[in-house]
Amino acid sequence: MAAVVSVGRRAPVALTVALLALFAAAVVASITLGSRGVGVADVVRVLTGHGDAVADRGIVEARLARTAVGFLVGAALAVAGAAMQGLTRNPLADPGLLGVNAGAALAVVVAIAVFGVGSLTGYVWWAMAGAGIAAVLVHALAGLAGGGVTPLRLTLAGAAVTAGLASWSSGLLVSSRQSFDSFRFWQVGTIGGRGFDLVVTVLPFVVVGLVVVLLVVRRLNALALGDDLARGLGENVVLARATVAVGVAVLCGASTALAGPIGFLGLVVPHVARFAVGPDHRRIIPVCLVAGPTLLLVADTVGRLVAQPSEVQAGIMTAVIGVPFFVLLVRRGRMASL
Repeated sequence: MAAVVSVGRRAPVALTVALLALFAAAVVASITLGSRGVGVADVVRVLTGHGDAVADRGIVEARLARTAVGFLVGAALAVAGAAMQGLTRNPLADPGLLGVNAGAALAVVVAIAVFGVGSLTGYVWWAMAGAGIAAVLVHALAGLAGGGVTPLRLTLAGAAVTAGLASWSSGLLVSSRQSFDSFRFWQVGTIGGRGFDLVVTVLPFVVVGLVVVLLVVRRLNALALGDDLARGLGENVVLARATVAVGVAVLCGASTALAGPIGFLGLVVPHVARFAVGPDHRRIIPVCLVAGPTLLLVADTVGRLVAQPSEVQAGIMTAVIGVPFFVLLVRRGRMASL
């Protein structure tokens, strides 16, 4: 019995060490690799203020900002995906389910086409507002019928709102070639070309979203069991569901505003985490905090290497990398139940 307990304690430690090692390797690769390689020693010299080459300093600073964006977006999307899957009890749920991505996209289109906004800083605020309004609209529609908000109604309302908002976005883009040209660079999903000013702008929203989800992680475990069991455990289901939804909306809105819509990351990472540590969200969320940024940074780095001197955007690479992992999980029957 003591041996079993010892092994059980060592397994989380080994997993933690492995995750942190992979994350550290992804960070180093993100900073040093690209169309022009930068040595670790050069990076250290720039960070300590002893770098002489202006070009190296510019590259390192740009990649540091890119890595910071990747960390924020990866953590936000992975945690939001895990929380959304628990909230809706839908193993295929991802951050686009509640119409958040579609709301952010429509808001950016309106900002470009109607108000002439042309900067990433301007997009951030519009995307955040659009994401929040879309989340509220989805919950309002799901609660129109009697019986309150249920996972099925939430999913259907999210799909309906996403389709409606996407059609409005397409209509506005078709009527304006200039708007389409400006929007397509944001829509593809990328963590490049973002400075620390945008990181500072979005960071408080990501922190707030993460704190909200972490504070209600025990309630998320109860919600994943079903509303009846959650009520039997003494949970206020309406309050718990609303709190989790707010955290998810803030995380999705912040990440989408910063990097554009990036798919599959919020779908695949929670399943990998659930397979590794089980169904307890108190363990899933910390794993997602590390695994999400790791996958996004790896995808972004690979995208920079496969098409030199150009690059494949991170939003495309996450799908290229994420789909085989997801198919493997399904084929091997390892998609853990919620």
